[in-house]
Amino acid sequence: MTKCILVIGTFDTKADELDYLIGRIRAQGGAVLAMDVSILGEARIPVDVGKHEVAAAAGETIEGLIALGEEGEAFARMSAGAATLTRRLYDEGRFHGMIALGGTMGTDLALDCAQALPLGVPKYIVSTVAGSPLIAPDRMAADVQFILWAGGLYGLNPLCRSSLSQAAGAVLGAAQAVEPPAFDRPLIGMTSLGSSCLKYMKRLHPELTRRGYDIAVFHTTGMGGMAFERLAAEGHFACVMDFSVQEFVNAQGGSLVSAGADRLTGAGRSGTPQMVAPGAADILDFAGWQDFPERFRDRPFHVHNRLIKSVAFTPEERRDLALAMADRLAGAKGPTHVFLPKGGIEEWDKPGEAAHDPEGLAAFTEAAEAALRGRVDLTVLDCHINDAAFCDAVLTQLDAWVAAGIVPPGKAAA
Repeated sequence: MTKCILVIGTFDTKADELDYLIGRIRAQGGAVLAMDVSILGEARIPVDVGKHEVAAAAGETIEGLIALGEEGEAFARMSAGAATLTRRLYDEGRFHGMIALGGTMGTDLALDCAQALPLGVPKYIVSTVAGSPLIAPDRMAADVQFILWAGGLYGLNPLCRSSLSQAAGAVLGAAQAVEPPAFDRPLIGMTSLGSSCLKYMKRLHPELTRRGYDIAVFHTTGMGGMAFERLAAEGHFACVMDFSVQEFVNAQGGSLVSAGADRLTGAGRSGTPQMVAPGAADILDFAGWQDFPERFRDRPFHVHNRLIKSVAFTPEERRDLALAMADRLAGAKGPTHVFLPKGGIEEWDKPGEAAHDPEGLAAFTEAAEAALRGRVDLTVLDCHINDAAFCDAVLTQLDAWVAAGIVPPGKAAA
């Protein structure tokens, strides 16, 4: 079966680049559905979905958008139309993967289009700002892929051709090779901060597999939590085990290593049964290449690697974090069970380790217990989060939810 790729771009200003990209897709045996999202100019090569159709999908006209006199607002409305059409065309079976290219305007629009598509549909964005902090985590589809458009801002050149030819191969190859998620067995969404800081997944994964579940573990360093939250909000998980809330405390502390403002809300919005523990809620992460803000420079810190480093919260700050977490979880629509391990909440929170702070942990635990009691189900544990006793408590709670019909039972592997 020939795979068709939706190619999105401004065919007035970037017609040469888009034409080259389309040619490379077709040269590899793929088909193309071209969508023009220009506003001011006319497409300089033939397209399948014209700009007037895109504007109409947002309830607008091109003339009306031009009359706004504000490029940013006009393109934001064009983005809404492009996203609507992208989903409609996919639901009609018109394409199997999407690719878009652009600078900041084109990338902004492409992010909306990617978010409009289901998980498992190949989504590529060739962008001059790929990897930039300009792109907020909550704008990114859970499985979108970026390619830096090096030297591609204006006109074709050898660097541009190299990027675009690779992009053509990437999106078509993905469309040909993709194995969409089948969700044949109930899926449990779990969070962790790597496997050295938090180790519970090493014990839980085999036990959950034996019970007949698939387990998806998300690395809570920003993008991972963002993907986790989106999938939880969309109801993809039978149960959530959110035991690493480090991105939440990062956002509260002003770090850019966060998953956006909606962390700890996805499962609650969808009513998905969730278990939560404050794994790594004692440390504030910063990018390894950044200097610590002045107010943190006299605090204990840990350099994990050249990408990420951490400082400690004070007991007072941890008390405030506990209250913020409790308020967020109390709004959940579905069953919520919080575990509070009194013996430590990450590997370095042990006697003799850099992050061991009994006073700070006690402040957090006492505040969280007081704020959560009567609002959600709560278990206070006399163990460390990386101890077997923590995992045993989690599995006991899961089994109880299964017995009560709250979480579906697992299924044997096909």
